[in-house]
Amino acid sequence: MAIRFDGRVAIVTGAGHGLGRSYALALGARGAKVVVNDIGGAIDGSGSSATPADAVVEEIRASGGEAVASYDSVAERDSAAQIVATAMDTFGSTDIIINNAGIVRDKSFHKMTLDDYEFVVKVHLLGSVYVTHAAIPHMRNANYGRILMVSSNSGLYGNFGQSNYSAAKMAVIGFMNTLKLEGARNNITINALAPLAATRIAEPSGIFDTYDPELVTPDAVAAMVAYLVSEDCTDSGNILSATAGYYSRIQVMEGAGVRVDPRQNMTPEKIAELWPQIIAMEDPQGYHDGVANLTDVMAKE
Repeated sequence: MAIRFDGRVAIVTGAGHGLGRSYALALGARGAKVVVNDIGGAIDGSGSSATPADAVVEEIRASGGEAVASYDSVAERDSAAQIVATAMDTFGSTDIIINNAGIVRDKSFHKMTLDDYEFVVKVHLLGSVYVTHAAIPHMRNANYGRILMVSSNSGLYGNFGQSNYSAAKMAVIGFMNTLKLEGARNNITINALAPLAATRIAEPSGIFDTYDPELVTPDAVAAMVAYLVSEDCTDSGNILSATAGYYSRIQVMEGAGVRVDPRQNMTPEKIAELWPQIIAMEDPQGYHDGVANLTDVMAKE
């Protein structure tokens, strides 16, 4: 059966351009009522305009869907809460959150101002927290919710000149890992996506001088997103990659390590001796939560 969102209300932040626009159009085409949120600024977060959000709303409506624009910033508590209030006031519920809004202010760390560092973290991490925090009570009352965090391979693996962006994109993984546990009893799932597509926010990196933009399309990513926020997807706590028709699961893994008697006199020299065993990634193991990890570690002989 076709995946549909009839009767569901979705909020997509940063939906005026690029991937966010594709997500909003994909959900609207499949029956969702969409709050198209975008401040309409530049990729560094400066400026504002109603035009991008309005244009996406008109696209959805022209195709027979329902949508409303939101111009509120995710980076402040009150304005982020207003995004959710727009969904509740206009459509009566909040079922889906796609925390897509993001900016870049790239520069090597020693040249980066702390203002630029903090603002990027605020938009990506705290913006996601603020919107989700406002939506969670409604999802708990409805015993239903689908939340998508947007991470990045820059956060998972690092990227020169993006220490602020990388830190924020890894931080949303930690947020997801706990919220997957807290939301489970209320049928609220949360997953994280590390996407890449030919969009304006990725253009400054020069990546499309190497890769064909026609292969790195937003629509290919939007297909994964639509599945992740659908009723059909009941998995929670996954990190997924989606780019150029490539889809995979990513997981933080822990090696088998080495166990020594902690009562013996451990020294830095002993650690140096054991170092090859400590860093070996033989028999890697992923864990559902911190308790499972600690239980396994303490059971090692």
